[in-house]
Amino acid sequence: MRRSASPLSLVLLGAGVFLLVLAPLLAWYVKPRAAVNPIDIDVTAVYEGTGSYFDVDEAATVEDRRITVTQRVRGNVAESEDSGKAVWDVATTIDTDKSLPAADPHDALDFTLTRWVTDRRTNLPAHCCREEPYHEGEAFLKFPFDVQKRTYQWWDRTLGAAVPLAYRGKEKVQGYEGYVFTGTVDPTKVGTRQVPGALVGRQSAPQVLAEEWYSNRGIKLVVDQATGRVLSARLAPRQTLRAPGAAKDALVLLDVPGLAHTTATQKAAVDKAKEDGARLRTVGTTVPAGAAAGGFLLSAAGTVLLVRGRRRGAPEPEAAAPVPRPAG
Repeated sequence: MRRSASPLSLVLLGAGVFLLVLAPLLAWYVKPRAAVNPIDIDVTAVYEGTGSYFDVDEAATVEDRRITVTQRVRGNVAESEDSGKAVWDVATTIDTDKSLPAADPHDALDFTLTRWVTDRRTNLPAHCCREEPYHEGEAFLKFPFDVQKRTYQWWDRTLGAAVPLAYRGKEKVQGYEGYVFTGTVDPTKVGTRQVPGALVGRQSAPQVLAEEWYSNRGIKLVVDQATGRVLSARLAPRQTLRAPGAAKDALVLLDVPGLAHTTATQKAAVDKAKEDGARLRTVGTTVPAGAAAGGFLLSAAGTVLLVRGRRRGAPEPEAAAPVPRPAG
């Protein structure tokens, strides 16, 4: 009688097939759903630098002063869940030593509230949920997941447009390697502001509609390849006023040639990138590779046991009946 397959062979074979199916499922289905912008984010980034700014109390531009920019990003969980997008509210303050620490952010040199809304998977602008201001580009507070060695369009809030940032190689931040992207912004008119004419060289005019100009002589971002998180940022913003139709700056509002993330901000970004990157690698690489290898071994072992069991249980061939010899 032919023996049935052993329970062990069936268990091994079933487990192996399960792991072989699980491996691509994790890599192609689970990982893309894990690589999404969070909706419960609460992150503060601090920039510091030395430069010039227009002091209202002195009615003049003062130089060689410390400038601190604080950017707090908080996810609006309720609106994110309702819209299926990542809705992030961003509060940015620009402070001098005179306004730090400030109980009221409105006492700062500058204070803005914006809302950044993105598709959670692609990081592209979603244009919903009372986005303010309207923005374009592929990157702003972060880059997309799985950053590539190419040029990205980075949104510059002051310019009100996307700036191309080119890939420039790799660099370590706090001992952790990231991709470097750089770019510049040529002097560009970004608006107008009514000011006393004397501030822009028009002494005869009580008030003029001065032109606001902006440039950024050096944007350098170091970005985590897996998560798109900005590990380190260095900017060189310059904002000035010009008399109407003039070709040269008349007044410096803000000029910080080396505005950069603090060490504490870099460390926090690196720690978070390591944590999130490890989770993505576990789901997308480590576990699928282990599942594929284990599935292959278990399937092979189960198949071998199954074949051997069937061979051992095969019935012996029946002996041929003797041929009767004729009587003689």
